[in-house]
Amino acid sequence: MGLYEFFYEYFVLPIRENQGYNPVNTLVYAIILGIAVLALYRMLKEMGIKTDDRFFKALVPYILLGPLMRSMTDVGILPRTYLTVSPGGYFVIAAFAIASLYAVWRHCRDEKLYPIYSNFGWVLVAGLLFLLVINLDKVSFNWRVFKYFIPALIIAEAFIWLLSKKLALVRDNSLLFYTHFYDATTTFVGIQFFGFWEQHVLARWFINTFGTPAVMYLEKFLILLPVVWVLDRGMDGEDPDLISFVKLTIFILGFGPGTRNLMIMLMGGG
Repeated sequence: MGLYEFFYEYFVLPIRENQGYNPVNTLVYAIILGIAVLALYRMLKEMGIKTDDRFFKALVPYILLGPLMRSMTDVGILPRTYLTVSPGGYFVIAAFAIASLYAVWRHCRDEKLYPIYSNFGWVLVAGLLFLLVINLDKVSFNWRVFKYFIPALIIAEAFIWLLSKKLALVRDNSLLFYTHFYDATTTFVGIQFFGFWEQHVLARWFINTFGTPAVMYLEKFLILLPVVWVLDRGMDGEDPDLISFVKLTIFILGFGPGTRNLMIMLMGGG
C-alpha cells in the first residue's frame, strides 16, 4: 500500500463515507491535538493571556460554533465537505478562533480584548443562526428527545454530585465530570432511543463489548479520573496556566461533542 492509498483509506474514506474514526486516524488526531494544545499554550503565554474566567467567557461563542456547524451540516443546510464535518470542521473553527484572537490582540492588549474577541465570535454564531432560520424548512425538530434526555441527565449529574461529596478529586474537578457525563448522556440517548451510532474507536469497543451505550458513563469516568489525578497530583508544581489550559481543552472535548449530539438529535439529523 502506497502513501496515497494509506492516506485515502484511513483519513479520506472515513470522512467521505461517514465511517467514523479508526485506530490510525484516532492516534494521528490525538497527536495533533496534543501538539496543538502545547503550541497554543505557548502562544497565549507569549501574548500574556491567562486561562482564567475572562478568557473562558470570551471563548464560549467559538466553542458553540463547532456543534452548530456540524448539526447544520447533518440536516443539509451546510454542504458536507471535509471542512464542515469532524475533524476538519473543528480545525476550521480553531483557525477562526486563533486568527481572530491574534487580530484583536494586535490592536487591543488591555481589558477590552476579551469582550471584543467574544463579540467577534458571537457575530459568527449569529451568521450561522441566520442561515438556520432561513432554512428551517430543512429541519424536522424532534422534541421527543427531551423525554429521554432530561431524566437521563438528571440521574447522571446527580451521581456526580453524590460522588463529589466522597471524592475530593471529583469535587475539585466537578465541572469536567458534569460536562463529560452530559456528553455521555447525549450519546446514550442517541444510540439507545434514536438509532444513532458511535463514531469513536474506544467508545465503540466499550458499547460493543458490554452491549449497551450506558457503558459510556463508565468509559468517561475511567478515563477522566486518572487524567485529572495526573493534572492535580502528578503535575503538582508545574505551571498552573498549563494545567488550566489542559483542563479547558478537556472541557471543550466534552461540551462540544455533547452539544453537537444534542443539536443533531433535536434537528432531526443523523
